[in-house]
Amino acid sequence: MSTTPPPQAPTTDARPEKSERNDGDGAFGWLRALGPRGRRAFAGAFGGYALDSYDYFTLPLSMVALAAYFGLDSGQTGLFTTVTLVVSAIGGALAGVLADRIGRVKALMITVVTYAVFTVACGFAPNYETLLVFRALQGLGFGGEWAVGAILVAEYASARHRGRTLGVIQSSWAVGWALAAIVYTLVFSFLDEGLAWRVMFWTGALPALLVIWMRRRVHDAPGATAAREKSPQKGSFAAIFKRGTADTPGLLRTTFFAVLLSTGVQGGYYTLATWVPTYLKTERDLSVVGTGGYLTFLISGAFAGYLTGGYLTDKLGRRRNIWLFALLSAVCILAYANIPGGANTLVLVLGFPLGFCMSAIFSGFGSFLSELYPTAVRGTGQGFTYNTGRAVGAVFPTTVGFLADSWGVGGALVFGAIGYGLAALALLGLPETRGKELV
Repeated sequence: MSTTPPPQAPTTDARPEKSERNDGDGAFGWLRALGPRGRRAFAGAFGGYALDSYDYFTLPLSMVALAAYFGLDSGQTGLFTTVTLVVSAIGGALAGVLADRIGRVKALMITVVTYAVFTVACGFAPNYETLLVFRALQGLGFGGEWAVGAILVAEYASARHRGRTLGVIQSSWAVGWALAAIVYTLVFSFLDEGLAWRVMFWTGALPALLVIWMRRRVHDAPGATAAREKSPQKGSFAAIFKRGTADTPGLLRTTFFAVLLSTGVQGGYYTLATWVPTYLKTERDLSVVGTGGYLTFLISGAFAGYLTGGYLTDKLGRRRNIWLFALLSAVCILAYANIPGGANTLVLVLGFPLGFCMSAIFSGFGSFLSELYPTAVRGTGQGFTYNTGRAVGAVFPTTVGFLADSWGVGGALVFGAIGYGLAALALLGLPETRGKELV
């Protein structure tokens, strides 16, 4: 729900507007503007997405150990990511519908519990097939958390600050990624690889603590809840595929181009997130500690990128921010994948801008997708488009896995640049939404 006061009549005291300007100014004005309930919603969404990220990265960081333990080739290991992301499309779409029908917070807690339970289950898998099934089921919760959490916070944030507020939420992905890298370094340094990968998955139980807190402290934005409950079409897939008429604009065009945008950005991102750890270990011959060190630069760049992208999406607009970082991300992938052998210092240096650009492009997603859909189907629209794009984008990591046997992992990573080209094309069919109020 927006915290911006309604327009004042000429005879009304203008002090509320002055208060908003004061509350909204400064480096943390966006946080003060959320209000107490909004800040608790922010904390819940931030923690949920950070732990979502942590649970996701237990797999890529353990990929080499898993391949050795189960005797897998590159195509089979790439299939882990593809299955997770494809099933996440189902989970994300269902979570979006739930968010529109039962509320944002209840849907958010369901997604967190789901991804936590099945991440832990992965640690008990006796064979490749069982692990593949558990990882797929983990995708049900993984797919829904971001979309629901982003909507929850977007409905509290003012139009003035929504981009940077959601950008900070997005930055929690880097926080979870960093936590996973730290735990990976510790666990794999002190335990045998055959046990270490299991311990990594077992630590995925952490989100259960967050759910206990959220159940008592976090609530949906009242204004958006009232608007949603009044609509007869809440949680309707038919509504987001409705064609427009001369009198009433439809959402079909928006849904199509939003899926294409999400496909491109996530295809590029998950290509890198899945295969960079393997690239560093197999083609750069880095140790566990060395891989963790190089990932520190990549993750630091990602965190800075999320924060910077959030600021720029409010200043430049949603579309310009995505245009800018789609171009820069493609350039960085090409540069990173073509570093000559032995130049590991250059791999280290380029890790920061690579992480920065591929993350800054995501910062506008939470605000952009929330603003493209009306309140009654906001969860359905955002959940479907973001996660369908994630599922189709999942083809990219698998393709890299199969190409890696002949091209090498470094050469195959270039395939991810194609995704950013798709994202740039998708923007041609979407409107600019900066400044839009969410009822």
